Amino acid sequence: MEAGVTDIDFVGTLPAQGCGIEYDGENDGHGGFLATGIVADNQLPGWLAISQPDVVMMQLGTNDVWNNIATATILDAFSTLVDQMRDSKSTMHIVVAQITPMDPTGGCATCKAGVIALNDAIPAWAAEKSTTQSPITVVDCYTGYDTATDTVDGVHPNDSGNVKLADAWFEPLQAAILAASSGSNKTIA
Repeated sequence: MEAGVTDIDFVGTLPAQGCGIEYDGENDGHGGFLATGIVADNQLPGWLAISQPDVVMMQLGTNDVWNNIATATILDAFSTLVDQMRDSKSTMHIVVAQITPMDPTGGCATCKAGVIALNDAIPAWAAEKSTTQSPITVVDCYTGYDTATDTVDGVHPNDSGNVKLADAWFEPLQAAILAASSGSNKTIA
């Protein structure tokens, strides 16, 4: 409410992920999934049919980078996912993250460079794929994020990392919700 956004219903095929408090937290944040895997298994259309969102927050690519998948291949998967979102709703507002840095304690020699390459490519990809009817907004979840102080293991956020992610997402998500809402109830995946 403080952000001037009300009547929001978070949607998804997964329940809220347990914060110790009751909240509206349905989502499709499937842990361990790859963007390329979601496309290969054609999973998104089914999720969208159930959830029917107006706005999608997309923070994908970390697991693809960890698996040393080429940036161009990840972006091809992103494009397919966006096409599927627009097939579900032609006026879908899509908010895409430049992912957080990775320095996994278990090792991943290509992760740091892979994250940088993907993040560097996302703005141009988003600008090319964005439309007036279905805009894509990029969220910078990388800048100011420190794997030493903002993660529990060099990858997954701790409380400090979660606050930084919330701060990064807040304004772009608020703008997307307001742009999509036009006075009626809207949903977010």
